[in-house]
Amino acid sequence: MNLGKFNSYLSLVYLALLFFLFSCQKKELSYYEKIAFNDKALKNPRLGEWRYNKKEHFQTFQDFQTLKKIKPEEGKNIIYLQPVGEFNILQKKQIELTKQYLAKYFQLEIKILPTLPNTIFPKSAKRIRNNNQEQILATYLLDSILIKNKPKDAVVLMGITEKDLFPSPEWNYVFGLASYENGVGVTSMFRFYDGNLTEVNFNKSLERLLKISSHEIGHMFGISHCLNANCVMNGTNNLTETDSHFARACSLCQQKLNSSLKYNSQKRLIELRDFFEKQGFNREFSRAETDLKFLN
Repeated sequence: MNLGKFNSYLSLVYLALLFFLFSCQKKELSYYEKIAFNDKALKNPRLGEWRYNKKEHFQTFQDFQTLKKIKPEEGKNIIYLQPVGEFNILQKKQIELTKQYLAKYFQLEIKILPTLPNTIFPKSAKRIRNNNQEQILATYLLDSILIKNKPKDAVVLMGITEKDLFPSPEWNYVFGLASYENGVGVTSMFRFYDGNLTEVNFNKSLERLLKISSHEIGHMFGISHCLNANCVMNGTNNLTETDSHFARACSLCQQKLNSSLKYNSQKRLIELRDFFEKQGFNREFSRAETDLKFLN
């Protein structure tokens, strides 16, 4: 073999070696693959919990991608909150904090509309329970009030009421309800505190309000109940179950959300972490901190 052929042979061997080395390098994990290490597996459902009796379809990312769903677009990209009822100072503070939180969670502008009075509910949209508690028909609020009051630049509209809600005659109550097609939903504050809202139970009830509000808006953006991990999009039947769920969306639900909303995931995570720290939500702060560690 002459020198020229030998050098060509060495060059080919070198290129082959480089190709082998690069092909064997570990593939860089995506944001969602990294934070998936911080997902917490769901436990088997117990009697009384949502998944015990509800057999729902596991919505994959591919399922989500094929859905016809609501997305922000130019001139239609604001999330509106519509308070309905009579709110005291602490309840108004919770609504303002909900606005701040949702802006970080969805990375969209949030606006609060002027409050509507409870007099908008006709007798046909009310019922009295055995404990003499008045409840409002949630579907009436969605179909007869919120849809008609949805601003033109709204991507979705979330009602917030201090009244107890029921979705249909056979149900005892519901924390919230949303329409996938119309981009409207409602959350009730009523059951988030025991009797009266005070400084003592403020943070616990606020955390519940933030979870249910972001959950219902997640539905409006096409995300089904989560069966992947402990997640804010898990279905819930009661406050004990709600409290056991994280405010954090799991890696799969975050991937779905960002495929529609197109935000900077790390910026979102840092803003949420800072909110949790400021508000004293220690479990959620710790979860966000761990997500950040997996990214680094």
